[in-house]
Formats: sequence, structure tokens, C-alpha cells
Amino acid sequence: MLTILGFVMIATFLVLIMLKKMSPIAALVLIPALFCVFVGKGAKLGDYVIDGVTSLAPTAAMLMFAIVYFGVMIDVGLFDPVVRGILKFAKADPMRIVVGTAVLAAIVSLDGDGSTTFMITVSAMYPLYKRLKMSLVVMTGVAAMANGVMNTLPWGGPTARAATALKLDASDIFVPMIPALAVGLLGVFVLSYVLGKRERKRLGVLTLDEILVDEKAETKVEETETVLVGAGGPGSGSGSKTPVATGGSGSGTDADAEDEAGDAERFQVLDPNRATLRPKLYWFNALLTLTLLTSMIMEWLPIPVLFLIGAALALTVNFPHIPDQKARLAAHADNVLNVSGMVFAAAVFTGVLQGTGMVDHMARWMVDVIPEGMGPHMALVTGVLSLPLTYFMSNDGFYFGVLPVLAEAGAAHGVTPLEMARASLVGQPLHMSSPLVPAVYVLVGMAKVEFGDHTRFVVKWAALTCLLILGAGLLFGII
Repeated sequence: MLTILGFVMIATFLVLIMLKKMSPIAALVLIPALFCVFVGKGAKLGDYVIDGVTSLAPTAAMLMFAIVYFGVMIDVGLFDPVVRGILKFAKADPMRIVVGTAVLAAIVSLDGDGSTTFMITVSAMYPLYKRLKMSLVVMTGVAAMANGVMNTLPWGGPTARAATALKLDASDIFVPMIPALAVGLLGVFVLSYVLGKRERKRLGVLTLDEILVDEKAETKVEETETVLVGAGGPGSGSGSKTPVATGGSGSGTDADAEDEAGDAERFQVLDPNRATLRPKLYWFNALLTLTLLTSMIMEWLPIPVLFLIGAALALTVNFPHIPDQKARLAAHADNVLNVSGMVFAAAVFTGVLQGTGMVDHMARWMVDVIPEGMGPHMALVTGVLSLPLTYFMSNDGFYFGVLPVLAEAGAAHGVTPLEMARASLVGQPLHMSSPLVPAVYVLVGMAKVEFGDHTRFVVKWAALTCLLILGAGLLFGII
């Protein structure tokens, strides 16, 4: 019964958010609460939620201060050279922009943290996508898949979990998997090329000068009653601008103007005259960021503590005056609230799944339905199961709860733990878009993309990338 209810709960959540019948935050809270009552454990809902919040609180803290830190770094111009370099490569060509998104996400993913990757990638690419009116779900989908492949790095999490669960060396798991993972990453680049060609066909190509001139013109948001809104876009045949007067409080025009003002602030990443730039402190900020990322990789301190200290240092050095610090915190408060709120809402979902025992029953059912004749092929089975299981449950649940059971079944048929561990990494490109992964809310939140839209777009391509990695692993004899 718990197995069925677990799958029904997850399916209900996904259907409602993809059909946009509920917001992700509301669905993450109300649906598990309702199913907890169905299970007959409504009286323990509070305990489950507190357990879930307790487990995700460090992640929420990390995200809050990471958003502040990287927001300040964007404000002071640390990433301007990166954006300009991508602009120079992309030349306002949608195909090159999408490929550049995949490359940038893959490179930044070397730090092993998905949230950091998404913050830097979206901050760099968002102005280009918005100005060219490109599909933002293409950006979020490509970034999530590239990060998913790179998430298998030994310091990224899944490989370390697999090594711990099966008492293996992480390098013995990861190094032989490099050829298969390289094929998967190449597949992401090829897909980004195809999606970029489709965007190019839909939108056409502008010159770099046109982009920079138009962007500078459109980002001058007046602090009066009138906001200029770009009426034309690439391929629309119109380059005119329409003045939109703000109306009374609560009017639709006010909301539109506020959205445009927010977008305009994002466009100012390349504005060489913005007041927040700190060119004299560029190398300090670069060294601070490099030190922070190195500390994360070396695990000198817990990541939430590192970002807390980093954010405090970045604010104090770059904006020594208290009013300026308050202004920067206020500027990034929207992102902080959206992301941290989503994480705590996800804590309700995971708390109920784990507290009621739904996850355990779902895992055991998945293992029990494997035909006896598949025993010698348990590595292949594990690779296939890693797609749905890492999507519907946390990495901790899969690697510490399911993988040891699968590995034991495989050992009875002569399948080595190393093969099982390598196969378990296959599902990571899909896992990074799971509603149970806090980093994905950073991605869709900063890109202003509905989670349901992102899910509908990315699931099929991410699953294909996973199967490509699995196929390459079998072909090369790795799995």
C-alpha cells in the first residue's frame, strides 16, 4: 500500500506542477501533507516535517548566502569578462549561445556544486537569452544536463556516496567511467548544437553591435512614472519602443513595469557605468572566489560556513558603508526568498516520503520486481533503475538505501561491486532536474522559468543522455 501511495504522491505532484494547477511550493507542502493523512500518520506530520527541515537546513543556509555572495560578485563586475568572452564567441548567434551555455555550465561544474554552477551560468547567459528572446527552458535544460554529467566527479557527491555505501575507492569507480561520461558530455554538446540551430532558425541572428547598443538603450529604467518596454525582438520586424505608464497600486501595469525593471537590472551585467562596479577590487574578488571554491573542494570547512564567511567579507570589503550593504542585500532578497522557501517546502516532501516509509517500500518493490534471469545483468539493471530512482528520491536514499541491496543481488551472480557502483552513476543527468534537488530551484528561480515547463522540456533529453552514458559504458566494457 505504501509503495502505491508513494508513486501516486510523486505522480500527483509532477502532474499538478506541469499542468500549472499548483505552484511548486504549494504542491511540495500540501500534497505530502494530504498523503500523510491517507497513510494514517497525520499525527506524526509535524515530526516528519521537522526531520526534513533539519536535514535540509544546512542546504538552505548555503543557498541563501551563496546567492548573496555571487550576487555581490556579479554586482561588482567579477564575471563581466566571462560574459564578454561568451558574447565575443557567440556573436549574438543563438546556436553559439546555447553551445556556450553547455560549455560554461560544464566548466563551472568542476567545483562540484550544482547551485554555484547554476548561479554563475544563469547570471552570465540570462541577458543574452532575454535580449534575443530565446527560449529560457533551453538554457535551464542544457545547464542542468551538463551539470548532471559533471556531478559524477569524485567531489561532486554521487561517486563519494557510492564508494562509501559499497566500501570502495572513489577513484576506482570514477576513473574507468571517464570515457562513458565523456560520451555523455559530448552528447549534451551535440544536443545544445541542435537546439541552438532550432533557435537560430526561429529567431535569426543579430550582430554583436546591435545587441550591445539595443541592450544599453533598453536597460535605462527610469525612476519616474514611465518605463520603456522593448516592443520588438529578433525576427519580429519591429524595433520600436512603447512607453508604458504605471498605473495605480496593484494594477497590472505596475506588475509589468516591475517585471521589466527586474529584467533591466539583469541586463546591466555588462553596463560599464553601473554604480556597483569595483574595478580596483577585481583581483581581491577573484582571489576571494578562488579561495572559496578551493576551500569547498578541499572541504576545509562546511560549505554553508564558507559561503556565510565569504558573503560577509564580500559585502564588507566592496561596500563598506552600511546603507550600501543593505541595498545589495535588498537587491538579492527576491532570489534568496524564492530559493530558500522552495528548499524548506521540499523538506516537507522528503520528510513525509522518508518518515512514512514510502521510500523504503518503493525501493524494495523495485528490487523485488527484477526477474531472476536478470541476475547476471544486474549492472545493466542498476544503470536503468538509476534513472527513475535518483529522480524520485534523494541521492542519499538511492546510494545508501537501494544500491547496497542491488549490489548484494549482483554479487550472488558474479557482478562486482565496482561495476554496480559505476552503473549507479548513470542517472545523474536526470537527477539534477529532480524536484528533490535544491539546486534546480536556484536554476529555474534565477532564470524565471516555471518548474513545470523546465520538467516537461528536460526529462526526455536528460533520460536520453543517461542512456547514452549507459550504452557507452556497456560498449567500452566499463559496466
